[in-house]
Amino acid sequence: MTTIEVFADVRCPFTHVGIRRFLERRDAAGGGPTLIVRAWPLELVNDAPMDPAKIGEEIDAIRAQVAPDLFTAFTPERFAATSLPALELAAVAAEQSPELGEALAVELRWAHFEEGRDIGDPDVLADLAAAHGLTPPSPDTDLRRTRRDWAEGKARGVIGSPHFFVGGEAFFCPGLDISHTHEGFAIRPDVETFDRFIEVALHGPGPERRSS
Repeated sequence: MTTIEVFADVRCPFTHVGIRRFLERRDAAGGGPTLIVRAWPLELVNDAPMDPAKIGEEIDAIRAQVAPDLFTAFTPERFAATSLPALELAAVAAEQSPELGEALAVELRWAHFEEGRDIGDPDVLADLAAAHGLTPPSPDTDLRRTRRDWAEGKARGVIGSPHFFVGGEAFFCPGLDISHTHEGFAIRPDVETFDRFIEVALHGPGPERRSS
């Protein structure tokens, strides 16, 4: 079966959309590969904290133009201060099994964007972890798993969040055509790219891709 990986930040709204849409298409197809979610910690990549106001602008554009069904509990005031403990917890889950890693990566994003929970709060992470029999890494962890993924992502040419790898191909933020205008963000569905991504993810590369 095809392996599908994504390097992403847990607080990235574009990743939340991409993962939800992938899961919907996988379910509609009757199943498919488990999504291996790797850490791409934007606050380390950019050497700066993520800006809640900017994230709010991105989410407003996403809801208005692409996904009105998502981000139902988001407000900039409830945006978690850091992704790092949540990314490390997701990596701990992935060490147990790919399926558990996917489940917790999805739940963390759902908790943050759809339930308004602070996934930077150790108590929230402990609650999510306990539901799967896990113990969150200590707050003073060295983030070795997150840093490992970050290093691997750089080596593989990751350019942002989310960056998918499947069937020998790379897809950066498939399904969304994002541009900046004088009024803010313009975000449109990129159906052709997303359909190709789904075809490779669920059915593998076609003969013409295998021979290239």
